[in-house]
Amino acid sequence: FLLIAAVLLGALAAGALLFRHHLAQNPPVPRFLAAGKPGAIPPHVHGSTGAPVSIEEFGDYECLPCSGAFAVLQKIEAEYRGRVSVTFRQFPLKMHLHAMDAARAAEAAGRQGRFWQMHDALYTNRAMGTKAGADVSSLFDGYAATAGIEITRFKKDLADPATAKRIADDQERAKSVGVD
Repeated sequence: FLLIAAVLLGALAAGALLFRHHLAQNPPVPRFLAAGKPGAIPPHVHGSTGAPVSIEEFGDYECLPCSGAFAVLQKIEAEYRGRVSVTFRQFPLKMHLHAMDAARAAEAAGRQGRFWQMHDALYTNRAMGTKAGADVSSLFDGYAATAGIEITRFKKDLADPATAKRIADDQERAKSVGVD
């Protein structure tokens, strides 16, 4: 019986190790409330992808209601840390002069691992962006510098078609799930 028990325990331990290795190699993908096109891959997820509650936000950095939702989501994330995740999707509205530029800035920052820092700066300083003139690049460059982003690469990534594709993919997701 001891030999059988030892083999059984060894098999369980090996199975647990293999399962942990599998999870490390294949992290869980965030769940979405609505089926549809996948959007930009990988998505920008704040919080644990294994959280029991997943919120998917479609946002525009010049949108006043989106700015209000930003503050609310920050409070929710702080209060329910580990139990909620937020996935942000780019949804720049054509009626906002700098919304697409802001989305590009956030995506370019994301290519250096600083998406959430730029995201937060864009929403926190929303009023400055809406009052800026036709050229907001110096404003976005300042946010990037504050976030520790390498500016030459940031400017290159702003113009990269892959950056625009991520935004287009998020917009396709929005359309596919009925966001208007």
